[in-house]
Amino acid sequence: MADIFHARIKASIADANLQSALDANAIKRIKVRQVAFESLENPQALRTRAHQVRSDVIEELDRYIDEFASHAIANGIRVHRAMDANEAIKIVLEIASQHDAKLIAKSKTMVSEEIGLNHALENHGLQVIETDLGEYIVQLRGEPPSHIITPAVHLRRQDVGKLFEEKLGLPYTEDISVMTNAARRTLRQVFLEADIGVSGVNFGVADTGTLCIVTNEGNGRMVTTLPRTHIALMGVERIVPSMNDLSLMLSLLPRSATGQKLTVYTTLTNSPRRLDDPDGSQERHVILVDNGRKAVLGTELREILYCIRCGACLNACPVFREIGGYAYVSKEGEGSSYSGPMGSVISPALFGHSEYGHLARASSLCGACKEACPVDIDLPKLLLRIRAGFGVDQARNKPKSNAPRLLKMGLGFFTMAASTPTLFAIAQKLAGIFGSIYTLFSKGDPWIRLPAFSGWGYSKDFPRPASKSFRSRHIHQINKGDSQEGIASLGNATSDSLSNPETLSPTRVDILKMFSEEVEAIGAKYYSCSPDHVLETILDLLREHGNQEILAWDDHYLPDGLLEGLRNAGIQIVYPRSDTILTSSRIKAGLTGASAAVAETGSILLLEGPGQPLTASLLPEMHIALVWKKDVYKSLSQVLEMEAVKIAPAAVLITGPSRTADIEMTLTIGVHGPGELHIICME
Repeated sequence: MADIFHARIKASIADANLQSALDANAIKRIKVRQVAFESLENPQALRTRAHQVRSDVIEELDRYIDEFASHAIANGIRVHRAMDANEAIKIVLEIASQHDAKLIAKSKTMVSEEIGLNHALENHGLQVIETDLGEYIVQLRGEPPSHIITPAVHLRRQDVGKLFEEKLGLPYTEDISVMTNAARRTLRQVFLEADIGVSGVNFGVADTGTLCIVTNEGNGRMVTTLPRTHIALMGVERIVPSMNDLSLMLSLLPRSATGQKLTVYTTLTNSPRRLDDPDGSQERHVILVDNGRKAVLGTELREILYCIRCGACLNACPVFREIGGYAYVSKEGEGSSYSGPMGSVISPALFGHSEYGHLARASSLCGACKEACPVDIDLPKLLLRIRAGFGVDQARNKPKSNAPRLLKMGLGFFTMAASTPTLFAIAQKLAGIFGSIYTLFSKGDPWIRLPAFSGWGYSKDFPRPASKSFRSRHIHQINKGDSQEGIASLGNATSDSLSNPETLSPTRVDILKMFSEEVEAIGAKYYSCSPDHVLETILDLLREHGNQEILAWDDHYLPDGLLEGLRNAGIQIVYPRSDTILTSSRIKAGLTGASAAVAETGSILLLEGPGQPLTASLLPEMHIALVWKKDVYKSLSQVLEMEAVKIAPAAVLITGPSRTADIEMTLTIGVHGPGELHIICME
């Protein structure tokens, strides 16, 4: 075990390209996350609330699973339950067999990596194509993802250029936009021809049966909209009670994962395509995957089930930032689907302490992972429990520690000394005396240098004990009156802060100003005009791009006379339907309305339904959306609580143009969805 694990670590540290890639990823991810969280009024309060929501769900998981399943079934979604990986794979194969499927288009889903879905399907003659750019790259290389958010984080642009030259016939280039466009062209045919679309699920909403999927590239929308059949893989723990709780999670997940206030596409799926709907999958399945999760419920590791898979702990961890995802291997050298701090707990919890328990030692226990976690999971505590030998099968018994002998002896003495206040005080005084003596002989060195055989670690240093305990120093300060002054100062500060609460709600002007600023900030274009000038604005955009055709919603959902005006100007109007997808996919511009907008994120809401094809906002390279100013709301929660969102077959929040940063963390606009988004806000 140690040989394979340590060999992987040494190889990672010696890989200069990997070190450069990991450094760039960590620096950028941490910076954008910090900026994104600065826009929240009280992020710690939100983290605390999110922790409580996740705790409540895990506490009554069976009830929430049943509630979610009953609502999903009532909506027309076919619900399957899989106890383990084999059952989940069997269900997917049965669905594929029923539809005589040959080609499967997949968007990113860590559950599929966990259960080994791709390999199993390929063994049964099915062609499986990953459509997330990073996942597609590593699939072409025959590798698993190295990071749950940025699968190809370990590669440089030169690596991808050589790969695309070999696999796609693209002339060698280091231009990331050229490589991205090549992937777009190749994968567009996969979306159009796929028999089945497979996706993950970020959250399932218990009281509505809604599936929530967040993506940036648009591939998640493609696989849930274009293929006739859609299969969603969902870990049983990924449930939130309500839409209000979903809005909370969506305020934290994108900020933690990619530094965005909201991902480009937040897709909410309630049901299959209905009789009069122009597009959407005709059949939807959700597979609720246990695979060891319920066994963790009764253990000291249950808090890891709160994880929402944002990847923030990986970016913050100083160990992951040096060794990358491929160093996290089992006792036999098999790669772990989950890496970093959360993976060092999830893997032993789900797949066995004996096989993966050593991963918990790939941690400095610095606490950076806990600080980064959006749902405030105490990862250092869980890592210590793994180190102490706790696992699914030992949780109710006294664990067998795997700590070195000398370290166990030291911890035993500490336990005895800390058992009573008197013994602890005596131990502190003795430690203080030792610290004073050590200072004299070490010339003031603040660290005690411990050898490797001590069991404390490999040549780690131990802080020199203070000559006086904290308690004695605190009592001394009280006697001097310092603490009273500090308390008075604190009291005044608290009083001042409470005397000036910001209670005024924003005006309509403020909301629209916020909306326009956010739209521009996310790379979209904002226009404000009266309905009389909408036609002129759209014609200018179409002429600028040389477009004579446009995919459009029905007249009923657009300003009166708009489509007639476009026809009179020589623009051909095409109404996309599922039976005209191949023709529709070649048109460069799409025109839709919007049911609502979110000022704080710059998002627009589109609802699927008769006369409102979602493909008009997905297939073209340019998307023009019309929204009334009266329908712009301040917060995401206001929009998600709309009844129309809960009853539509599907809804999508669009926040800027399609984008990716899967190659060298370089932002590239326009992947599978439109590269341009123009929002016209009407009086």
